[in-house]
Amino acid sequence: MTAAITYEHIKTCKQSGARLGIVHTPHGSFETPIFMPVGTLATVKTMSPEELKEMEAKIILSNTYHLFLRPGHEIVREAGGLHKFMNWDRAILTDSGGFQVFSLSEMRKISEEGVHFRSHLNGDKLFISPEVAMEIQNALGSDIMMAFDECAPYPAEYDYVKKSMERTTRWAERCLKSHARPHDQGLFAIVQGECMKTCVSRVRGI
Repeated sequence: MTAAITYEHIKTCKQSGARLGIVHTPHGSFETPIFMPVGTLATVKTMSPEELKEMEAKIILSNTYHLFLRPGHEIVREAGGLHKFMNWDRAILTDSGGFQVFSLSEMRKISEEGVHFRSHLNGDKLFISPEVAMEIQNALGSDIMMAFDECAPYPAEYDYVKKSMERTTRWAERCLKSHARPHDQGLFAIVQGECMKTCVSRVRGI
């Protein structure tokens, strides 16, 4: 978490360790845990911003990969950022695009540099690295950005997941170094579920 976002801790459950709190962003605050509507292409399907506000939605998730493909992050930047582009003045979270890229198993190649892949729309050759993921999300102007990660498949061998987690950690460091707007955009790291499941299974001898 970077300086643009602050977390106010309210209470911790003695039985489960679950936490209740409030996340403060440049576009408003929201309680956690929270239900976050998904607006993949800068819109929540069938819902207007006014309707979302009537439902008391405080934050929307949009997708870096899909907005990179269309309409393109530079167009969103020229429109004044994602908030103005989608007419939403509350908080926005953008995921890194990692899951979408890695789901293209037949159309992508992973290296330490980043991921080369083909667009699922027209087959164009494209590339996303930690630095490119930050460039895209800085242009979108979301309140909360996610670091670019390698999304390991499930199930997977322990050694594969270990290497994937270590690469994701290195990529997170690169994301932090290339983050151009820490004053108004928070950067969050990712812990993939497969990493947790595989490591726990290894410890338990499953």
